Amino acid sequence: MPMPQFVKVLDELPISGDVLEFACGTGQWTQLLADRARSLTALDAAPEMLRIARARMRGRATHFIEADIFSWEPNRQYDTVFFAFWLSHVPPMEMEAFWALLRWTLAPGGCVVFLDDSIAKAEFEELVAEAQVPTVRRRLSDGAQHLTVKVLHDAPSLTSQLNDLGWEAHIEPLDAYHLTGIARPRRSG
Repeated sequence: MPMPQFVKVLDELPISGDVLEFACGTGQWTQLLADRARSLTALDAAPEMLRIARARMRGRATHFIEADIFSWEPNRQYDTVFFAFWLSHVPPMEMEAFWALLRWTLAPGGCVVFLDDSIAKAEFEELVAEAQVPTVRRRLSDGAQHLTVKVLHDAPSLTSQLNDLGWEAHIEPLDAYHLTGIARPRRSG
């Protein structure tokens, strides 16, 4: 799906209020979130990515945090937590802790909004068979190779998994290779 179509999808998602973006990377999505947010915080573990994102957001009020999501502890809550193409990088053994962090990070009535690759994207990935967690090999144009966690989900299984973790989730395919999700903590009682 070309970026303009993702932008159209993003426009239809419930993103507002105080917004936190996980894994902001170069700020490609951050710039699209800015006009919809009362306040915008963007988090990434890579200083080089944050440098690019800061330059892209120059002149726009954005708070940047350099931190590893898996060890980060928020000091406030947000109305919307957004991430694009990040959930597929969460190792299976971290899913429960990751969604517990999201629950703690959300203000009452808040929601998690995400875009990601679907299970069909596996046909384009070079899987690493000997890895302990789902891993793919990425080859860059300069010849460099990198391994990265890549856990591809389908909408029904991910919806069920989030339900088991105490979330009300609406996840649907955008096209054959991508999905979108909105999740809210299920109210107890």
